[in-house]
Amino acid sequence: MSVIDPPATGWRGRLRYRARVLLAEPTTIIGVLLIGAFAYLVIAPLVAIVSDAVRVQYGDDLRAGASVGSATSYYLWRVFRSPISTDLFWEPLWHTLTVGIGVILFAVVLGGSMAWLVTRTNVPGRRFLAGALVVPYMLPSWTFALAWLTLFKNGSSGGTPGYLESWGITTPNWLAYGAVPIIVTLGLHYYPFVLLLFGNALRRMDSQLEESARVLGASRGQAMRNVVLPLLLPSLSSATLLIFGRVLGTFGTPYILGLPTDYSLLSTSLYRSIHTRSSGVAAVIGAVIVLLGVLVVLFDMRLVREQRRFVTIGGKGGLDRATDLRRWRWPAYGVGLGVFVVSVVVPLVTLLLSTVTHAPGVFRADNFTLRFWLAADIPEAVGFPHGLLRGGELYEAMWNSVRIVGLSALLCGLLGLLVGYVVVRSGSPRISGLLRQVSFLPYLVPGIAFAAAYLTLFAVPRGPIPALYGTVTLLVLVMVVTHLPYSSRSGIAAMMQLGREPEEAAQVVGAGWFRRLWRIVVPIQKGALTTGVVLPFISGIKELSIVIMLATAGMPLLTTLSIHLVDYGYTQQANAAVLVIALVSFAVTYLAQRVTRTNLSSGLGG
Repeated sequence: MSVIDPPATGWRGRLRYRARVLLAEPTTIIGVLLIGAFAYLVIAPLVAIVSDAVRVQYGDDLRAGASVGSATSYYLWRVFRSPISTDLFWEPLWHTLTVGIGVILFAVVLGGSMAWLVTRTNVPGRRFLAGALVVPYMLPSWTFALAWLTLFKNGSSGGTPGYLESWGITTPNWLAYGAVPIIVTLGLHYYPFVLLLFGNALRRMDSQLEESARVLGASRGQAMRNVVLPLLLPSLSSATLLIFGRVLGTFGTPYILGLPTDYSLLSTSLYRSIHTRSSGVAAVIGAVIVLLGVLVVLFDMRLVREQRRFVTIGGKGGLDRATDLRRWRWPAYGVGLGVFVVSVVVPLVTLLLSTVTHAPGVFRADNFTLRFWLAADIPEAVGFPHGLLRGGELYEAMWNSVRIVGLSALLCGLLGLLVGYVVVRSGSPRISGLLRQVSFLPYLVPGIAFAAAYLTLFAVPRGPIPALYGTVTLLVLVMVVTHLPYSSRSGIAAMMQLGREPEEAAQVVGAGWFRRLWRIVVPIQKGALTTGVVLPFISGIKELSIVIMLATAGMPLLTTLSIHLVDYGYTQQANAAVLVIALVSFAVTYLAQRVTRTNLSSGLGG
């Protein structure tokens, strides 16, 4: 019901009437403004990185044989055809494909088997296992890399030896560095992702279908191959493609475990090109990573559409029937508990022990110390000559992380709810559809490539927009935009469940649009708003791939502090910094689940 008077006669009267309508229901105006802002913040960086790949950059005019700013194919030749193209691109591409396939196989096998264990069997402690097995995804991905390095590091990279070497066991390079440890550590980080996808699919699948196959004479293996696995194809394809997309954008683990033997992935090759000021080469590599990320997600979306025919409808009560493991119930529980111990307890305990011992792997009373946490002076650590909790570096990094990530998460949650409001309430299907699509675009771009695109766009002034590199503004912008797909989808889903009646009642009594939004919509949707704020905060506090490109020495974050300590070779302090990040991530995740009354393992082990 509208309280706006009917339009007056004449074109001026109609114009005044339309202006009053737009001010009373400004969703169209807000939608246009949001589309314009997101187009600049999402599309313009990608256009800028492609532009830099085909234009001569400052300092390359002599080598490119053209003036700065002119069109060139020099960087394409350098990356794809030059004598160093193998080191710059082809070898990192092959390594990326190798690691991606390895991580997919590792994560799918481990995560799929754990999903079946906690959803389709009567294993003891299903609720505990369902919650415990998703904990690795709460940790920074390079937690596992640092723990691996602490255990298996050999003398070829110098510095503090690993535990095994200190016990007289020499580890070969292939076990200490390179493809094998990267695959294992990333697989341990990403298997909960598969567990959640497979677990929810298994929970929705009617077990009566499997039982019917058994009644008709099929063995358990035949029923699994011919009934269960075809129904899991949508989840399998999504898990496969999305894990590969995550591997494309990850930086910390390949950097830590690949650097000692120069085992580069596309992400680390991009980082190296930027730090050697080869901006044109970095633009080409970044554009390739963007293209691969877009193709991966579009292919996944295509598969999901095609596989919607794999839908099952079963009788009530058939969904929750669990396979009776009989005498194997407790051994199966031991296997699930063992996975939790290997993926959570062992890495965290390894890192903790390394921070409280002088010599690695020596567990005598006289070898324990708190100097790497509390000492005022560590003479051998010139670049960081005190314990992590002494001095101001940790607290400055923590303050920067909390304020930048907190502001980003708050803006992300509010923007997500506003996007949801405009998409659902807008009277223009074109604006609604375009806003929905443009807010999803950042999901298609791997994190490190998006950071490179932002570095390209905002490193220099462009028109009225000043150079933002090294500022809080740039870090906030990139974190808001990269997490926008999640908060906007949450906002859209929440607004679709809220009818217009409460707002119409407030409009009848004269409440303006902003007052209706603030006094009615926000309180009703506080659950969705809280989720849209908390989840980006949890993700942002352990983010490295994005901020490693954009954070400067004058603005350290917890993640960049830890990776710089790795660069210095201060293993104990680096491990301590990662433990602090893990503690913050656990605490925020726990509070988020208590506030929103949700659980990362929702749908598992019910």
